[in-house]
Amino acid sequence: MSSAAPTNPFSRPRGTRRRSRALVPTLVILGVLGVLFAVFTSFWTDRLWYISLDRLDVFTTTLLTKVGMFVAFALLMAAAVVVNAVAAYRLRPRYRPMSVEQQSLDRYRDALDPVRKWVIGGLALFTGLMAGGSAASEWTTYLQWRHGGDFGKKDPVFGLDISFFVFDYPWYRFLVGFGFALVVVGLLVALVTHYLYGGIRLQTVGDKVTAGAQAHLSLLVGLFVLLKAVAYWLDRYGLLTSDHSLTNGFTGATYTDLNALLPANTMLAAIALVCALLFFANVVRRSFTLPVIGLGLLILSAILLGGVWPAIVQQFQVKPSEPQRAATPITRNIAATRDAYDLSEVKPESYKAATKATPAQLKGEAETIPGVRLLDPNVVSPTFQQLQQVRQFYQFPDPLDVDRYTVNGQTRDVVVAVRDVDVENIAEGQRSWVNEHAIYTHGYGFFAALGNRTNSDGRPLFIEDGNGNGDLGAYQQRIYFGENSPSYSIVGAPKGASPMEYDVPDAATKTTYGGTGGVPVGSLFNKLLFAAKFQEGNILLSNLVNADSRILYDRHPRDRVEKVAPWLTVDGDPFPAVVDGKVLWIVDGYTTLDDYPYAQRVSLETATQDTRVIRQNVAGQPQRTVNYVRNSVKATVDAYTGEVKLYAWDPNDPVLKAWEQVYPDAVAPKSAITPDLLQHLRYPQDLFKVQRELLKSYHVTDPGVFYGGQERWVVPDDPSASGTANQPPYYLTLKTPGSSNVEFSLTTAFTRQQPPNLASFMAVDAEATSPDYGTMRVLELPSESQTIQGPGQVANAFETDQKIANATLALRNSGARTAEGNLLTLPFGGGFLYVQPLYVERSAGTGRYPLLRLVFVSFGDRVGVGDNLRLALDDLFGSGATTAPQTGTGGTGGGSGGGTGGTGGTGGATIQKNLASALAAAQQAFADAEQAQREGRWADYGAALTRLQQALDQAAKLGGVSASASPKASGTP
Repeated sequence: MSSAAPTNPFSRPRGTRRRSRALVPTLVILGVLGVLFAVFTSFWTDRLWYISLDRLDVFTTTLLTKVGMFVAFALLMAAAVVVNAVAAYRLRPRYRPMSVEQQSLDRYRDALDPVRKWVIGGLALFTGLMAGGSAASEWTTYLQWRHGGDFGKKDPVFGLDISFFVFDYPWYRFLVGFGFALVVVGLLVALVTHYLYGGIRLQTVGDKVTAGAQAHLSLLVGLFVLLKAVAYWLDRYGLLTSDHSLTNGFTGATYTDLNALLPANTMLAAIALVCALLFFANVVRRSFTLPVIGLGLLILSAILLGGVWPAIVQQFQVKPSEPQRAATPITRNIAATRDAYDLSEVKPESYKAATKATPAQLKGEAETIPGVRLLDPNVVSPTFQQLQQVRQFYQFPDPLDVDRYTVNGQTRDVVVAVRDVDVENIAEGQRSWVNEHAIYTHGYGFFAALGNRTNSDGRPLFIEDGNGNGDLGAYQQRIYFGENSPSYSIVGAPKGASPMEYDVPDAATKTTYGGTGGVPVGSLFNKLLFAAKFQEGNILLSNLVNADSRILYDRHPRDRVEKVAPWLTVDGDPFPAVVDGKVLWIVDGYTTLDDYPYAQRVSLETATQDTRVIRQNVAGQPQRTVNYVRNSVKATVDAYTGEVKLYAWDPNDPVLKAWEQVYPDAVAPKSAITPDLLQHLRYPQDLFKVQRELLKSYHVTDPGVFYGGQERWVVPDDPSASGTANQPPYYLTLKTPGSSNVEFSLTTAFTRQQPPNLASFMAVDAEATSPDYGTMRVLELPSESQTIQGPGQVANAFETDQKIANATLALRNSGARTAEGNLLTLPFGGGFLYVQPLYVERSAGTGRYPLLRLVFVSFGDRVGVGDNLRLALDDLFGSGATTAPQTGTGGTGGGSGGGTGGTGGTGGATIQKNLASALAAAQQAFADAEQAQREGRWADYGAALTRLQQALDQAAKLGGVSASASPKASGTP
């Protein structure tokens, strides 16, 4: 009787084991397919994006360059692995001596031999991918080397054109570095293979290295030393862009570099070349004696010539007389730096600033002030938000921007912004994919308020109210591409269907996008791609995505310019303008370099940081150093269609010329800029901030004074903000001493290191239509003069002055929160006038926003305060001493051609009393309107608004200006 075999309760059925073994390969294949699909999705959607902008050439040129470099260098690295591994294997000894070492290695050889080709192939693939990725990242270096032309200027040491250092040298360094990587990887592969197969015997009696291994390794070491000879030779040129601690940071070749390291590198290159030849000879001679002696000589020479000798020269020749030894390098550094940053023509003018002025001087000076911009774009964003937001899902940027517009025949400084959509502020119960990506798709309206005037209660005076009502004419109000646009929106309703996109802010009006921007997304294939790209299944499943739909993404103006021109460094603060019936974002683009000989390197991030960048929504520059900057391109982005246009602003820039060779149709000529667009182009802030960072030291051209450092300036901290961040530069319309014209300028102040008195004032003509555009004027106070206070000291004077304390006491005691606006510095009356607005808002609660209430002024050691600029100047210099125009009751003065009169003028007590009564009536009417709105009493709401308008009209009449409900009328000077 037979019995059944016992069953193992822990064993698995054979089919289960087969399925488990198949699971891992299946998961691997699915993972690989997923990665490939993600790569394809990114590639194809980017291609569609460039096609939508008619810039496919940028995509293909960049892609082909990267792919070409990836493949070429990946193959080189893979070949180095395979060739050296195969060569070492074939050179293995036929017979290996019996030893413990070889017996131990037999186990590894036996395990490796069946999969040897797979191991070599895998290693080649891995190193090739790594090398290819590294090489592809150098695509800009290759293209600049391939297309770069001459600068027409020569370096002071070798007499070579600057193009060699900025275009050729970086590429040669990359090739040498990659050559070292090839040789080192090949050497490591050869060493491991030779050891594993007996070519190298560390523990065996007799020859440690076989003849074949010796020849192979000698060849590789010889190549390494030969590359070292080339590196030493290139290092000679690199001295002109090396960094040193001299003068707290110095770029260029020092006395020690030129007199010790330069000849040392030349000699080391020669010694390395001889050493390399000895290793090559060892392939035939088969003796390591001479090559090792040569290598030892090279190492010893590198220590003595490259280290000891320069240290001796520095210690015993340079240090005892460093100012004299450093004179020539410093002179070259100053000249190169000023040239590289376009500062060659900047020459400080001596300005003996007065601290007192006669009434006659003040009257004359006051008449030349066309408009002191008191509306601070860094403060009033909440004011725009509360007055013009209309719906909770609209948003104004913070900070706002400054531009110029012609109002009643006069060019005026204005604070501008667009009202963008902010899907984060959609009511919680209405948050859905449909609302966020198909309904609330765009912003609406452009806003512009006079920079030097406010309404009677301190509100901005709008010359454009965002609905096309104002002085700017008709234009496309819808903002589909902005700084706060959603990550993506799907627009375009089916033909014949009702529009779905929310549109006009003051009514439940819907619209359908009619522009050419975005990518068609109606096909099933495109739906699938974009559903994967944004990880959103609704794109694939929703019936809102139809044959006419377009998807808008990469919508920030800065991002769009960076993608269209990846070779540009883009300014951190685009600004909107109404141009030729469109809202255009204007973006400045820079060409930069890091290898300009002798030019001082500067960190873009450090140089451009200030309170506007740190505290608010302004993009900072990346953490990288440059030593050459040109504002070579002006770019625009259409806020409705997303169209990007590039214009060659500096067509003589050699770097721009090189990139125009790479992308022939990418940049339009300067002549293509329309007259209307030219009116709004301005000198860019980031370039100005980099230049002022350099001018802290490089306003000095005497090498002895530069070395001493006593004349270095400091960019003052922003006194209107807490912390120690730099004060931002300010756009102002002013007249600098020695100039016959009033110019729109970008300005900054410099102080001395200690004490922080004012050292100088700098202004650059920022008006693109001016023949003096880009001209910098630096008013330098004599070094022996320490009488003019700097911005920080003036802010302290404002804070501690009893008269100002009395003026602000009632405001602060009422529980309101006060905020100081931008502290402006401007030449005035033979000295410097400081002007600062004070804003007031409720300290807590919703619906609060800052209103301009007071103006502080300072001249010399005196301060003044008033409800507007005229009253403040009268308080400072005496009643009637100035003729600065006043614009509105309680408003801010300073506009040329502005109205006169008002509460601080010659009006009597009756006017004051009637004005106070009118303002009280307006305040009560406003409160009644708010209460009626909350309770839904719309008839009472309308009656209260009528009383409010009547009271404001009466107040405006008493103040000497006309007021109206329309923004156009209220903005008329």
